[in-house]
Amino acid sequence: MGSCSDKLFKRERTVHEILGGGIIADVILWRNKNVSVGIVTVTISSWMVFESFAYTILTLLSSVLLLLLSILFLWSKSASILNRPSPPLPEFQISEEMAEEASKLLRFHVNKLLQVTYDTAMGRDTELFIKVAVYLLLISLVGSLMDFQTLCHTGVLVVMTVPAFYDRYEDCIDGSLVFIYNKAKELYHRFEKRSYLKNKKLS
Repeated sequence: MGSCSDKLFKRERTVHEILGGGIIADVILWRNKNVSVGIVTVTISSWMVFESFAYTILTLLSSVLLLLLSILFLWSKSASILNRPSPPLPEFQISEEMAEEASKLLRFHVNKLLQVTYDTAMGRDTELFIKVAVYLLLISLVGSLMDFQTLCHTGVLVVMTVPAFYDRYEDCIDGSLVFIYNKAKELYHRFEKRSYLKNKKLS
């Protein structure tokens, strides 16, 4: 098996640096245990509530927004009648700079996605096609096994567990994955070579 010192994708940065190196990375990697435990507990509890009472995320959001707006509305009306201060709400606005920055970021990622789609459809990158096909099959499989709500809760739990587990056993996991990747790449090249020779004989 490959050495456990091998790094996946030959990267030099740590997991903490890849995740941004800030508070979010600390929470995901369980370096701030109180917050991490709180997030996992809330996620599991909310999923159990959703499943027990047949609630959906949309229903919950609508109920919370309705309650919040009702409280603020009654607060504002009673404040005007009783000469009390209104609710301390900031004025919500999106500046032109923020809108331009968001549109540029969206345009960049959409163009990148379209380019990948075009290259895959035109058969320019066989390896990319295989990766895209595998990802789509996995998404289809996951979608058939669970609904969107369960998928969101599962996603949170995966984010809160997999990076921390990988960070703890990084060297051995990298060594195993590099070994598997090299073997798969070797098999792929053999298959490609056989296909080429077969096509050459037929022609």
